[in-house]
Amino acid sequence: MEEIKYIGEHLWAGNVGNLFVIIAFSFALLSTIAFFFGSRENEQATAWKKIGRTAFWVHASAVIFIILTLFYMLLNQMFEYHYVWQHSNAVMPVRYIFSCFWEGQEGSFLLWMFWHMVLGLVLMYTSKNWQAPVMTVLSSVQIFLAMMLLGIFIDDYKIGSSPFNILLREHLDFANIPLFQNPNYLDMLDGRGLNPLLQNYWMTIHPPTLFLGFATTLPPFCFAIAGLWKKRFNEWTKPAIPWAYFGVGILGLGILMGGAWAYEALSFGGFWAWDPVENASLVPWITFVAAAHVMMIHKNKGSSLVMAFFLTIITFIFILYSTFLTRSGILGDTSVHAFTDLGMSGQLLIFLLGYLLLGIVLLITRAREIPKAKEEEALWSREFWMLIGAIVLFCSAIYISALTSYPVINKILGTSLAIKGDVIEEYHKIQIPIAIIVALLMGFTVFLKYKKTDFSTFIKKLNISLIISLIFTASTGYLLSLTNIFYLLLLFTSSFAVFANIDYFFRILKGKIPKAGMSIAHIGFGLMLLGALISMSKQEVISSNTSGIDVTQLGEQYENHKNILMLKDDTLKMGDYSVSYKGKEREGINVYYEVEYMKKDEAGKIKTEFSLFPRLQLNPKMGNVAEPDTRHFLHKDIYTHVTYAEIEERETEKQNEYSEPKTFTLAVGDSMFSSNSIIVLESFNRAVNIEEFGLNDSDIAVGAQLSLIDKTGETYDAQPIFVLKNKAQAYTIIDEVEELGLRFSFEKINPEENTIDISVAEKNSNKREFIVMKAIIFPGINILWCGCILMVLGTVIAVWNRIKR
Repeated sequence: MEEIKYIGEHLWAGNVGNLFVIIAFSFALLSTIAFFFGSRENEQATAWKKIGRTAFWVHASAVIFIILTLFYMLLNQMFEYHYVWQHSNAVMPVRYIFSCFWEGQEGSFLLWMFWHMVLGLVLMYTSKNWQAPVMTVLSSVQIFLAMMLLGIFIDDYKIGSSPFNILLREHLDFANIPLFQNPNYLDMLDGRGLNPLLQNYWMTIHPPTLFLGFATTLPPFCFAIAGLWKKRFNEWTKPAIPWAYFGVGILGLGILMGGAWAYEALSFGGFWAWDPVENASLVPWITFVAAAHVMMIHKNKGSSLVMAFFLTIITFIFILYSTFLTRSGILGDTSVHAFTDLGMSGQLLIFLLGYLLLGIVLLITRAREIPKAKEEEALWSREFWMLIGAIVLFCSAIYISALTSYPVINKILGTSLAIKGDVIEEYHKIQIPIAIIVALLMGFTVFLKYKKTDFSTFIKKLNISLIISLIFTASTGYLLSLTNIFYLLLLFTSSFAVFANIDYFFRILKGKIPKAGMSIAHIGFGLMLLGALISMSKQEVISSNTSGIDVTQLGEQYENHKNILMLKDDTLKMGDYSVSYKGKEREGINVYYEVEYMKKDEAGKIKTEFSLFPRLQLNPKMGNVAEPDTRHFLHKDIYTHVTYAEIEERETEKQNEYSEPKTFTLAVGDSMFSSNSIIVLESFNRAVNIEEFGLNDSDIAVGAQLSLIDKTGETYDAQPIFVLKNKAQAYTIIDEVEELGLRFSFEKINPEENTIDISVAEKNSNKREFIVMKAIIFPGINILWCGCILMVLGTVIAVWNRIKR
């Protein structure tokens, strides 16, 4: 068979991309070897380090060219490549090109490798006499990441997955498709497009921030490994501390951006769902915070060195573990964020286990040589309680990891572990007590000194904060009607953390902002806990269905106490508001649904307060996606999203036709709903006038006597009849209520259940346009967002102050 000569394919782009991947891999390997030999104290060390720096620059340049090549392919819509086809299409706005780039596994690996490269260049010129050992470790990590992009086979084993060498026509999913028998197939081809959930500006800024946060765990890890390797046990924390606090701030910011994205654009109603992929980012941040604090203990007191090594190493290991969880396919359907398996599970496992073993082996073999503190920490010393806090944080991370790892445990042991009941409640069962302890520690440790503090002086300093916090807790707890003891304790400790650090900022630091990074970050974290407690514990679903139409007819997932059905232009009571659905408007791929919120003014007249426009984003290939709209007030948010809506316009000429009938199973006294009435099965009529319907004495006829009440209270009757002709042939005699546009048929008798089946068909003209909507009030949510901003700001100030010093 003659080989097809395809027209218009840009095979050169794939070849260029693959060439740069090979260069990036090769020179990362050369850089690692060169820096390794450069770390030896001999005559050749200087020459080796020069080779290492040159190799890393070549590696860095190759990474940039890989990225530029992939962007070029995306911008020029080279759909012959599977990666370009899978993540973009011809009609997608150019502003989402970055989202397309890192939506897939290969693109996100590239993003991660890019940030490592940037941080590596900074480290290479700032680490001074740490350069060779630190860059050895960092370059070795780049080897593994570059391997993930190779996409080559050794025998039957595939190493990596390249966005450059998988042509769409050669992909297994498209084997034997007739389209690819056409040499000019590209003229008929369009891409699949970006997932509609990701067509959002958050997708442009969240992933690069989060991956920079992931990348920042590497420099402290490199210093820790170098410190163990070169036996410079007491020296590594000084250069690692600024990196650690920078990483805590950036990774925290990335996680918070994810929460803000979920709250603003996703429809689950909240900012944190304890999703396995969310947890996979949170766990390393928790241990990173613990590691940074323990490094500070060592710097100021010279103690807790083993713990500092352990937490710094385990933080990077948790990053690798999160990579394995999200990219190996092992999470399956337990997370909406996980990637599908690209056959790299083995590589990811080697990546994880390799650095885990490196850290464990070095820590164990050097354990006896690591200097120990000459004296135990005093009970009322800052370092003692900071260490306790770090241990509590580590316990939190382990608990979250254990629950998140159920799919891994099930895979290994063949078990079927799963969280029973409410997932959020299961996590909160442990995390709320941990948050109580952490907030309490944040409040009182600021008044403790390193080494030793006079207890009576310490208590006097706490008095003001304790009294204010107790008054705040009592008054706020009363106003919010909080009765749960753990909520009250968290309310007290989080407010105590805020007031104590405010007191410390003004009374001890005299309001000097450059020295107040720690206090500002602690105030932010306290506010964040306070905002989360108030907004989540007192959130109120106000969209109880007051329409009189049973919304569960649309599906069991639509609960009447949470979903309100709104007919167009009707006004319904919803919480403190009256609401009205005013109609829909389509703009491109988005359908906006206008919901008007109204209240009575002082004169008793209904007045429009505001309108919200929740939307549906249409995507025939991947399914439509609902996005909420939120009204922000100073003290609360009103969050609204459409849970059900008709998208297509109805055809005018079919308005007098009857729709597909719906069947209901009823016992006497049961009711059902149409769009304009409540229908009750009152009784059975066994004395039907058979002559009226042309029946004879041998026929059996039973009527279902129905009572209908419309929205004005008007009553109507209907009686569909079930007939058994000659005791053999069953059929129904339909009855209609013309005024309501309803048609009834008696379909079946269920003697064992004492029920019958009634079918109801409505005229299309009956069916007014409607939506089903959920609305939630989140009180105090702005406290949380203010806390997030202050926490990141405080961390930035702390890092800047550390760099200056």
